[in-house]
Amino acid sequence: MTLSSSYSNSANGFSVAPMLDWTDRHCRYFHRLMTQQAWLYSEMVTTGAMIYGNNLPRFIGRDPADKPVVLQLGGSKPDELAQCAKLGEEWGYNEINLNVGCPSDRVQNNLIGACLMAHPALVADGVAAMKDAVTIPVTVKCRIGIDDQEDYQTLAAFIAGLVAAGVDGVIIHARKAWLQGLSPKENRDVPPLNYTWVHQIKADFPQLAISINGGLKTLADAQSHLCECDGLVGVDGVMMGRAIYENPYLLADVDGEFYADQRPALSRGDVLMAIYPYIEQHLQNGGRLNHITRHMMGLFHGCPGGRLWRRSLSEQACLPNAGIEVLQQAYQRVQIETERMAEQEARRAVS
Repeated sequence: MTLSSSYSNSANGFSVAPMLDWTDRHCRYFHRLMTQQAWLYSEMVTTGAMIYGNNLPRFIGRDPADKPVVLQLGGSKPDELAQCAKLGEEWGYNEINLNVGCPSDRVQNNLIGACLMAHPALVADGVAAMKDAVTIPVTVKCRIGIDDQEDYQTLAAFIAGLVAAGVDGVIIHARKAWLQGLSPKENRDVPPLNYTWVHQIKADFPQLAISINGGLKTLADAQSHLCECDGLVGVDGVMMGRAIYENPYLLADVDGEFYADQRPALSRGDVLMAIYPYIEQHLQNGGRLNHITRHMMGLFHGCPGGRLWRRSLSEQACLPNAGIEVLQQAYQRVQIETERMAEQEARRAVS
């Protein structure tokens, strides 16, 4: 199934999940070199950090070419959410998303993340406040439930409250979150996936844009949810996270496979060449090489020389005064290994 780039929010498209400490502006610049159509998310930014941190460039700074891009907020006070949503719009974000899915105990104490699923009226008030404050779409990312919530109707009632508040779309991670007893990492894998509930939400709320998240390893996995599943209608969008971060070059196929974009994808080498000026500018501004290269470890995932690439960046990019030559030398090793493997295959073919 083909998505339309004219769709108005990330729940209608292919998106890369927000990941705390990972999907920063450098990561998004790197990802954007491989896809012009996918919706990219910021890390979750708390309303407190934006309002009281006195450093908006650090928290919500973005490259002008980074679009469509979503600012994900963490918070629960409607007035603060509205204030931060307005700032996000002013800083050029194309959508505001409220995090109602993070299970970390670090944010639970501040009534942020998945614990908000126990407070549906408060979430709805926050959505309504943000909708009143901005002209761009407002979406919510949530789980299918928390802790002992076992019935579908609890999820449906939660979604109904968001619809009444005017939400533009909902991204649903198809696992429950256990707020006690599981770590954030375990909450990504241990609770069983229940894709059927997400498709049922789409069936019950046909006018609402619904995107599915959780456990999607390949683009084919993602595509399958845009079609009928277990007799239920397909959802409107898909969100992938860890699989993209581990193998970012998957993004090179997104525009063609999901949006029928006929523009040729950049090769891995082309991506590398394209990011050099950005890296050099970062270094000239006093930044360190590994601020950017930590997001590039998987560029040659599954390729000859991929391990050499990762090891070179891990060992060299963190050194003081490390420069662009670290990448150049690492790429040279990849090319040498690629040629060696090709010659080896050629000899096998002859023999």
